[in-house]
This record gives sequence, structure tokens and C-alpha cells, in this order.
Amino acid sequence: MPQNVHDNILGAIGHTPLIRLNSIVRDVPATVYAKVETFNPGHSIKDRMALRMVEDAERKGLLKPGGTIIEGTSGNTGMGLALAAIVKGYRCIFTTTDKQSREKVDALRAFGAEVIVCPTDVDPEDPRSYYSVSSRLVAETPNSWKANQYDNLSNSAAHYETTGPEIWDQTKGKVAHLVVGVGTGGTICGTGRYLKEKNPAIKVWGIDTYGSVFKKYKETGIFDKHEIYPYVTEGIGEDFLPQNVDFSIVDHFEKVTDRDAAIYTRELVRSEGIWAGNSAGSALAGLLQLKGHFKKDELVVVIFHDHGTRYIGKMFNPDWMRRMGYENLDGPTARSLVKTKTVADLVGVEETATVEQALARMGANDFSQIPVTKEERIVGSLREAHAYACIVKDHAVRHAPVRTIMQPAFPFVDIETPIELLAPMITPENPAVLVRDFPAGKTYVLTGYDVLQVI
Repeated sequence: MPQNVHDNILGAIGHTPLIRLNSIVRDVPATVYAKVETFNPGHSIKDRMALRMVEDAERKGLLKPGGTIIEGTSGNTGMGLALAAIVKGYRCIFTTTDKQSREKVDALRAFGAEVIVCPTDVDPEDPRSYYSVSSRLVAETPNSWKANQYDNLSNSAAHYETTGPEIWDQTKGKVAHLVVGVGTGGTICGTGRYLKEKNPAIKVWGIDTYGSVFKKYKETGIFDKHEIYPYVTEGIGEDFLPQNVDFSIVDHFEKVTDRDAAIYTRELVRSEGIWAGNSAGSALAGLLQLKGHFKKDELVVVIFHDHGTRYIGKMFNPDWMRRMGYENLDGPTARSLVKTKTVADLVGVEETATVEQALARMGANDFSQIPVTKEERIVGSLREAHAYACIVKDHAVRHAPVRTIMQPAFPFVDIETPIELLAPMITPENPAVLVRDFPAGKTYVLTGYDVLQVI
């Protein structure tokens, strides 16, 4: 049969190109190549492991003819599963989170899948989480199978058998560093295991996001729930430890901010003509942060997981970038206010404290609003005027827990956010924002009064 001719779309999975990066890595001493997985038929690397999981389930008798595939997915794994389902005759039901781009959800539905959108900011064990909902659906749906990409080791096996050998062959065994965003862990650990078996000196660098537990767990062995908070970046980071993440394979985790991930997602296509997704921006930003670890004669491979078309409404939408504070503009940034000490280190109140105690803390700090926390995680806010109105209506509220009357949490913004973009975020309905210095691990409350000092 002629080369690159297949019986169906599944035959086109894998054998993606390695493309040299040039201008965007001009300050990196090493030679950098990107493994561009957008060339898969589902436009992401997840096609590889989705097909492997389905075929392994078929061999084990877990997935039977006419069955239903159920999975919690950020979108890309669902696309790969949907491709396999179309060819093999299965039905698909996917759960996802409300932080995922609309394009991902629409794409899954275009492939005939049923998609259920679940809240992001809940614990994995919460019955509303997309993990829990998918498990419930398996119990309720006859002849169904849950792919379970996080703990299904067919995920990492797919990359051990395909992605790793491809990179080794394409670089003629010269690859010295592998840089990969880490979500389920299948890509980095399957690929990394293969490459390290070929050459134990190869360094494997995992890119993590602020709000995820991976980096601290790797460095300390401690699973710290205080590390967990909502983040914008899609496709990497987790609030639990998937079985596909083998920490012995990853040499180091490097955290990247949401802002940098978004900026480099957009800059990648402008600089190199490679239209990749949000996790590619994270991986590129992480690689640039790690450039001091690379030498002139070394070859670095970074994996770009998915396609930019799935982020048109986000990173490739100028209005969204401005609204999130991700544009680079001349003038002062939130960091300017922190340096001049016009904002204070974050003072919050636990959700179990009484409303009276919350008001006392606000009074002691001369605040008109305060963040509400749960085990040191910010879960809401309370404004003095709102608390006053509730107490006037019902005096007993004074002794009730703050959580009974708390309001939505103030939005997080990066400390590098230009004041020009930050100012419109503060409104009568949203009187404060939380400014986060991610590398320093500090959070500050910023009000309209603070902004007026510099505009």
C-alpha cells in the first residue's frame, strides 16, 4: 500500500513532525525543536492515548459492541475518544469543566458526543465535580466504560510506545532535554521513560501551573491542599495525583503563571507560525524560564499538545486578553502598588467565623471588604455594607457563620497586570481584586482607592 494511505482516520494518528523554533527562543543557548501534535487527526496529542485506551479496553472485554464511552475531559481526550467511537460504533458521554473554552465543548458535540459542563472550583470528591459526575454516569449507564485517563496506565503506555520512539528517531538520539506540560502525566512519563531508558542522562522537565499540586509534591513529598486554587490555564496542572504521573521520571517541575501562558500562546503563532494551544504557551514560557539549564551544543524538545483553534475565544481574542489583564501595556502595573506599600498583605476570615468576628477583623484593619477562606483557600468575600444590611434584616445573622451570607470571591489578577487594564475590573459590584505575586507566594487586596493613587 502507498505510504500515508489509511483504511480509516485512526491510521493517521501519530508520526507528527519535529519543527525547529527560531526567533521566539533566540535567547536560549540550546537548539530547540517542537513536537507539534496538532497534526494528529483530532488536532491533539490525546488521540494517541485515547485510541490505546479504547483498544486495550476492547481486548480486556471492558468495552463491548454498542457500548458507551464515558470520560471526564478538558476536551482533547474527548476528541480522541470520539474519533475512535465514530469508527468503532460507540456512543460517548463526556463531562468537562466550566473553565474550558467554548470551542472545545462545541467540537465534542460536533463529533456526536453528549457533553455535561460541571463547575471547576470544587474538590474532586465533590459530587458536582466532573470526575464525580462521570463516575456516577458509569454506574447509571448500562454497557458503559469509563476511560479514566488519569489512572488508566494505557495512557502513558501509548506515549512509551509511540511518542518516545518518534522523538528518539527524529533527533537521531541527540535529544538532551524534554519539556512537557503535565496534566494526566501520560505524555511526560510515557515519553520520558522511553527516552531515559535510551539515555539516562536525558533531563525531563515538567511544566506546572500555579494552583496545582505537582511541584510541591515532587520537591517535598507533601500533598498540600493550600497549593490548590482556581487557575485559567487549560490542559496542565491538577488538584490530585493521577496514577500516570511517575514523579521518579520528572527531574523538575517549573511553574508558569496564567498570564505568561496566555501571552506565549499568542506569541508562538506570531513568531513561528505554529498555531498551538494554551498548554503550548505554558510549555514555551517554562522552557524560557529554564534556559539557564541548557547548553549551546544540546538539543531540547518541547511538546505542543493541541491546536490554537480551540482558544479563539480566549488567548486569540484581544478583548478577552484585555479583560483578563494579560496584554502588555506601557505604564505602571500592580507591582508598582505593592512596591510603594499602598496595599497590605492579604488578611482574610475563615468561613466558619461569625459575621460579628468578620466585621471586627475588618474594623481592626480599616477594611470595607474582606476575603473569606476555607482551610486557607479563598472561597468568597464579605463587604461591610452587605453584612450590615443582613444584620439589620435579621439580628441573629450577627452570630451566624460567614459562609451563610458571603458573596462571590474577588477575582485574582497577576502582579504584572497593567493598572490601565486592572482599573476597570474594580466596580461597585466588585469593589476589590486580589493581586497575586505567584513566585513570591503573596496575595494583596487592591481597591479603587489604591488605584487612584497612580492614575
